[in-house]
Amino acid sequence: MNFLFSEGKFNGSELTVVGRNPILNKVREMSVVGGNGVFRLARGYARLRTYSFNATNLNAIMEYHVTVIHY
Repeated sequence: MNFLFSEGKFNGSELTVVGRNPILNKVREMSVVGGNGVFRLARGYARLRTYSFNATNLNAIMEYHVTVIHY
């Protein structure tokens, strides 16, 4: 999954997060594996929490807390 920053000091940069995301688990952890712009060579992790999930239409609202080191 890529996160694109569209304003502020990270405008135009992307952060790339990958990993298994078992949506029914309360809290998950995924890896930050890089990005572009200011996040080139970034490493770190993201902790995810499902804020809400609608099983009828499969829509979910996720909360991400990301710790990243970039050079």
